[in-house]
Amino acid sequence: MRKRILAYRIMMDALLNELEEGKKETDLEKLKREHLIQIGFFQHERLIHLIVTVLFAILEFLSLLLCMLFPNIGTLLLTVAVLVLLIPYIRHYYLLENETQKMYVQYDRMEALLKNNKTCHISENVIK
Repeated sequence: MRKRILAYRIMMDALLNELEEGKKETDLEKLKREHLIQIGFFQHERLIHLIVTVLFAILEFLSLLLCMLFPNIGTLLLTVAVLVLLIPYIRHYYLLENETQKMYVQYDRMEALLKNNKTCHISENVIK
């Protein structure tokens, strides 16, 4: 998922830069709809990882409490094992959250491009 979300966001940034500079033309309405679908996929993934991350954090807290109440090697190993799993989940959720937020900015850029294009078309029609 990491590779997919990063590749998609980078590709979309490059495409939006070309559109803003006038180097490329495309159907912005279709692009915006597709982008919203991709955002939906990543939002779903983000929600699932939030749930899993919170559950692992609760499990870590409980295992830490267990370790304090019954200090032995087993409870210590459980606490460390859960922590080792929690850290990658936090990192992955952080990536998903930040990249999804960047996609919202991309959506706003598309809206601005659409608004500019509609203004240009209206101006052209008024001149004719």
